[in-house]
Amino acid sequence: MNTIRGKFITVEGVEGAGKSTQLSYIESYLRQAGKPLVVTREPGGTPLGEEIREILLQPRADGMADETELLLMFAARAEHLSQKILPALENGKWVLCDRFTDATYAYQGGGRGLDKSLILDLENLIQGHHRPDLTIFLDLPVEAGLERARQRGELDRFETEDIAFFERVRQAYLDRARLLPEIYRVIDASYTIDEVKHQVNKVLDIFLSHNE
Repeated sequence: MNTIRGKFITVEGVEGAGKSTQLSYIESYLRQAGKPLVVTREPGGTPLGEEIREILLQPRADGMADETELLLMFAARAEHLSQKILPALENGKWVLCDRFTDATYAYQGGGRGLDKSLILDLENLIQGHHRPDLTIFLDLPVEAGLERARQRGELDRFETEDIAFFERVRQAYLDRARLLPEIYRVIDASYTIDEVKHQVNKVLDIFLSHNE
């Protein structure tokens, strides 16, 4: 008997949007719903991917070429898909991932200004036809998000970018949401944690009702 393929859910968000909190809630929701679940993150998710993550997030006095950053993201993603995501889905497990390729369109495409057709070529090369079944995007104004991020403590290499960078990131996410309405669900993360959870809960209720 063939195993039914699992579902692939990704969570995206601008800085300070409360992504970690909502990821924890989504994990609990799916486990309570009885879904066999793998929780992972990008960049990372595998031993090699986590090493690449360290390279990408560590502040560097000598900087990093934008193209290097892009290729490292997809190198980690190729390993992640091969070693963790695709085997889990093919075995009927659901995968919940903290960021995926939409983050590349947002940060390297929007933030860095790299050609989105280049990102698309790499996406097709590395992923083939594999895409998320649902992407939950936590959105809020950039300044509010950065203020929250600063309160968390030490910033990584991306979090030290200027406001204009993050405005481009946010706009790229919103553009993706308009481009992919069948996959994207935009959540207003400017509300309280409980109010944001309520929005997320409604999205998950509907998604599960269509995927039982």
